[in-house]
Amino acid sequence: MEENKYFGEDIREISKMDFIPWEQLAGSSILITGATGLIGSMLVGALVYVSEIKHLNTSMFCLVRDKEKAKEKFRSLSIPIENICFIEGCVEQLPQIDHKIDFIIHGACRTASREFVSKPVEVIETSIYGTKNLLDYAKKKGVKRFLYLSSMEIYGYPQKGCRVTEEEVGAFDPLKVRNCYPISKQMCEALCCAFSSEYGVSTSILRLTQTFGPGVCLKDKRIFAYFAECVKDRKDIVLKTMGDTERSYLYIADAVTAILTVLLKGEAGWAYNAANEKTFCSIYEMAELVARENHIQVKIELDRSASNGFANTLFMDLDTSLLQSLGWTMIGGGYDLKEMYRRMIG
Repeated sequence: MEENKYFGEDIREISKMDFIPWEQLAGSSILITGATGLIGSMLVGALVYVSEIKHLNTSMFCLVRDKEKAKEKFRSLSIPIENICFIEGCVEQLPQIDHKIDFIIHGACRTASREFVSKPVEVIETSIYGTKNLLDYAKKKGVKRFLYLSSMEIYGYPQKGCRVTEEEVGAFDPLKVRNCYPISKQMCEALCCAFSSEYGVSTSILRLTQTFGPGVCLKDKRIFAYFAECVKDRKDIVLKTMGDTERSYLYIADAVTAILTVLLKGEAGWAYNAANEKTFCSIYEMAELVARENHIQVKIELDRSASNGFANTLFMDLDTSLLQSLGWTMIGGGYDLKEMYRRMIG
């Protein structure tokens, strides 16, 4: 993997966000799952960098399935691995962790849409078993805060034109296999609430919209990666739907600052939306924007098959007022989609 030239720049920008109470991390230890993922790797990089320049002496623990692959990835991103303790294992069968842990950021889950229909059992197991195991650990060790990274998909299918606040959780048909993902996410949020109510574990939830930026693998099957791949390969964008779905997006660095804001300033037991409201558009509109800027075309070749794992048409206009009330703002005031793509492609 080649380092995207904006990855390091974004980490430095994250370190300048003074609405994050960095001092709360001084001398603390943080356990991160999903650390090698798109958001997790930038989160780890930012925490390592900030700990060094602000002399916080923060201890980093990353739960990874393959220690050597994780080290290789972080080296490729110029993240100093000597400042990270790698714990090899998986959330489904949590290994013994003897270290003192103050904060847990749980981001490990299966996000490939095709797996929602091809491996629904595994999707559910990773979500439910993983979250339950980590909450048990948080209870046992008395962690200060457990932050669960959830998804906008828990809202179901809001009506077109409605702003989606944190109170408007949707309902799902459990007999439709693709719903294994949002239903398991809802169950994990319920587990967080239950552990908070019954055992006093301090939990918070961040509901992320689709997030992209530096570090995205262009072979990723998600729509933003596919568009970027088309730009790189100078080929036309082919949509398998009419592209009617409307939603907001979020730059990775802003997702990292949202995570740290809720971890350190969020109310226990609350959930917060994270999105760049200014990027709200349809998939077709985004395709047209990318194509126009890069002199390629958009074509539609409808695929009615459910095997692709795509959600039905949805209108997900997330309201982020609650997160903003904690002082959260976006880097540069929030990049538009054109800039987000430029930085993702590098």
